[in-house]
Amino acid sequence: MKETAGIGRRRFLTGTVAASTATVLGPAALVPAQAAPVAGTETTAFGPVAITAADGRYRDLVRGLNPRYVAAPDAIYVADSTASVIEVVRKAVAEGKRLTVRSGGHCVEDFVFNPDVQVVLDLSEMNRVYFDAERGAVAVEPGAILMDVYDRLYKAWGVTIPAGIIYSIGAGGHFAGGGHGFLSRLHGMGVDHLHAVEVVVVDARGGVRKVVATREPGDPHRDLWWAHTGGGGGNFGVVTRYWFRSPGAKGNDPRRILPQPPAEVLFAGLGLPWADFTKEKFARLLKNYSAFHEKHKHPGSPYLALTGGLGLPLRSAGPIGLGTQVAATHPDAERLLERYHAEILDGVAPDAKPHVTRMPWLQSTLQRATTNSQANDPALRSDFKSAMMRGTMPDAQIDALYRYLTRTDVDNPTIGVSFLSFGGRINAVGRNDTAFPHRDCSLNLLWTVIWTDPADDARYVGWNRDFYRAVYAETGGVPVPDGVTGGCYVNDADTDVADPHFNTSAAAWHDLYYRDNYPRLQQVKAKWDPRDFFRHQLSVRLP
Repeated sequence: MKETAGIGRRRFLTGTVAASTATVLGPAALVPAQAAPVAGTETTAFGPVAITAADGRYRDLVRGLNPRYVAAPDAIYVADSTASVIEVVRKAVAEGKRLTVRSGGHCVEDFVFNPDVQVVLDLSEMNRVYFDAERGAVAVEPGAILMDVYDRLYKAWGVTIPAGIIYSIGAGGHFAGGGHGFLSRLHGMGVDHLHAVEVVVVDARGGVRKVVATREPGDPHRDLWWAHTGGGGGNFGVVTRYWFRSPGAKGNDPRRILPQPPAEVLFAGLGLPWADFTKEKFARLLKNYSAFHEKHKHPGSPYLALTGGLGLPLRSAGPIGLGTQVAATHPDAERLLERYHAEILDGVAPDAKPHVTRMPWLQSTLQRATTNSQANDPALRSDFKSAMMRGTMPDAQIDALYRYLTRTDVDNPTIGVSFLSFGGRINAVGRNDTAFPHRDCSLNLLWTVIWTDPADDARYVGWNRDFYRAVYAETGGVPVPDGVTGGCYVNDADTDVADPHFNTSAAAWHDLYYRDNYPRLQQVKAKWDPRDFFRHQLSVRLP
């Protein structure tokens, strides 16, 4: 189903950056001992393996990253090939069983693990990353985690895919929803380089087969490819393989078919003490930050090589954090960084000096990603909400952010909102050319709260709801697409936006996630999943 960078991005942009640049970039950023197998290694076929409640492995496999969501399926099937996926899906269809799919386990809603699930299809062992010479593209299986994707692509061929930040996110749901990160302003989203996708689908009579859909104009299956360029996971079938090759790439050399990342990056970290902020200075910071990104959201911006993150933690939790990456190979990299900080900090902290580190690109990417290993702590419960920004943040939204972040009746240090640069080359693609519709936006926002005690579920879920609704009070409690906001990001799915108690606007949940692409997604759904076999609370509905 869908994947998210939720906890890791929150920790990276707020707590980690704000607390100490040394923490962001220092030796404590180690790869966890239980990282996934190295991508591209050959293994003996074994699947599908059926694991039931009588098996000691069962309890480990009936939940994802967020322990709020646990299922009790009849069985979990661990697949290792497209053939084994077809076998499991065919069996579930024949027996009328409710099936869901897990790749990395980062779904932040109960789309994979819920009381109705009878069969979980686990794709984590389908994790190869390799060059497919026949297609002239890099193949990525759904269970491959981003750290292994980046590592393999760069070490083997010196290329990358401009996707998410956090190491442990699985490719399966991440790319289906879009995928963006620190190189996306320069090179677009992950799906902007998607050449083809292999999907196991179920037809109207219950037949199960694999389909390969490409972006080629003459491909009769092209609509299925299009649906997987931002339509979200769990909607149309089971993705068993992605192929990546940039549009316009020439030849069959894997070193030339995808973006080459900068050899080095400059990473600047800066903590701004909350004690220095009045309400007016806080407003100035957010005005500066959002206005800069509105001004530079276009694909011709001179700041494509720069991506900035802003972390706003609860006042009691520590300083406000600015984390900024610039491609060091840009001929004006240092001056870009200086001018950026001058604009953002104007009237706020004009004399503040960020700590700037020059690092090789892969080292920086993997080190910052694995710093967030807390994101995989099985005890951490969490709740997330997202928003896209198109314009400069208005006073009412800033006032609500300040009011909630300075409250003293809570002391959870994980509470906060993180902002990440958007736009640039992302916005070079037409709004309807892919299923991802937010091609006119400047920022992606994420509301986060994390806790450990199940007894606190209602308290912290309620806090996040109230906070979010307060910020968007003028538009019915949600970021309705207009001149300022642009809706929500499907990879940070939130079922509250489909609840009329929390969404009192005239915009339906699918208007927030898909905007005017939704009717076309419904047509794809009707063609490729006419039985609505693949579904969850926010799945694309049959027309």
